Amino acid sequence: MQDVVRGLAEALRLIATGDGELFEIIALSLRVSGIALLISTATGVPVGVALGLTRSRLHGLITALLYTGMGLPPVVVGLFVYLMLSRSGPFGLLGWLFTPSAMITAQTIIALPLVMGLTMTAVRAVDPALRVQVRSLGATALQEAWAVIVEARIGVVAAIVAAFGGIISEVGAVMLVGGNILGKTRVLTTAIVLNTRQGEFTLAIALGIILLALAFAANLALLRLQGKA
Repeated sequence: MQDVVRGLAEALRLIATGDGELFEIIALSLRVSGIALLISTATGVPVGVALGLTRSRLHGLITALLYTGMGLPPVVVGLFVYLMLSRSGPFGLLGWLFTPSAMITAQTIIALPLVMGLTMTAVRAVDPALRVQVRSLGATALQEAWAVIVEARIGVVAAIVAAFGGIISEVGAVMLVGGNILGKTRVLTTAIVLNTRQGEFTLAIALGIILLALAFAANLALLRLQGKA
């Protein structure tokens, strides 16, 4: 318990003193996870809605693939991205390995199945009578889809929140493809691992408290947006 108290005090001290290295790590953490979430949301929500509104013979297969993707071990995603971006990989010419771009790629792959799968589930949970009703009122296919999205918005926001929580706290994949380089690819989760290995438990706890606070603030903002919608 004393370690937690000291960690909280250290977190407050770092924030109060405006520690440059800390704020650089925080900024990179938010930038990497924010861009990954934006990409996965812009892609995953429309695809998830389309899958939820349609039925096909491949319905079972697609659902199984999505659920498998939702449970992918992050370290496996990191290994896959590493191999793709390494010098001998098909995308090695991009030069992304050990850069924030590689970290964004890994986090997007982790978040995308979560957004798609949970959005699809939320859309399918909407009462089918709603679609019949709006169709009878002369709604177009696009208006019908929008009505379903509005009805399923709680589930859609939950999908985005779950995806953000999954990537902001992820360490294995970003460690593999980012390398945890100070001033370049070090984020909160990898900094926590590094300080724990070095025995700097107070600083590691402080960074953990800051990470939890950031995740809480971001999720609270998403929920406020949901309420306004």
